[in-house]
Amino acid sequence: MEDTLVIIPAHNEESTIELVVKDLRSNGYYNILVVDDCSVDSTAKLAKNTGVKVMSLPYNLGAWKATQAGLRYAHKTNTKFAITFDADQQHLAKEIYKLHRYQQNEKLNIAIGSCLSRGSLARHVAWKFFRTLSGVKVQDLTSGLRMYDKKAIEVLSRKEASLLEYQDVGVLLLLRTFDISKGEVNVKMHDRTVGISRIFYSWWAVLYYMSYTTVLCLSKLAKTNKLISSEVKE
Repeated sequence: MEDTLVIIPAHNEESTIELVVKDLRSNGYYNILVVDDCSVDSTAKLAKNTGVKVMSLPYNLGAWKATQAGLRYAHKTNTKFAITFDADQQHLAKEIYKLHRYQQNEKLNIAIGSCLSRGSLARHVAWKFFRTLSGVKVQDLTSGLRMYDKKAIEVLSRKEASLLEYQDVGVLLLLRTFDISKGEVNVKMHDRTVGISRIFYSWWAVLYYMSYTTVLCLSKLAKTNKLISSEVKE
């Protein structure tokens, strides 16, 4: 599937990165870019040994900005579709076809792989809270398994997207601003066996995430209300 680039943001994933690449290849995905987010282990070396493309970042930028670096590469190379895929073996390559099929059938800019059975109580509380606050009708807000078409790739390559910290509500709010269509399809995922979630590894991390995203949602809501008010006055 040469028209599809699989982007894998990776930070200290030496125990899984080769297995993830092997899984993708065994399911027909050979156009793969590993974005090494300044790992201090052998992630980049092992990825290069598999023969895939590797982009090594000079600083640890976090999962979203590493993902955006990959999306910018996709935009620069005029890639038709980009799949974002986790490096920790939670995502299953055999499930990607569901995103392809759903996106094509529904004519969407984005297809999101949704797995509501995963995650802690904190994750589900956060999802429900931000669905209500943001108005974003996506059930699995933090899923990193997504398929973007060229229009969505172009939007997420912009400098506005660089201001975001997570690939969740903020990204979805930005995409809504540019009239990007999206939908969810149910997929299977493995439970995380190594490493920790950047957001949900502790209640303090959850508190920071919720505070950050709440401010983001409220600022977006305020901007929308101001725009509506101006239109009414006119």
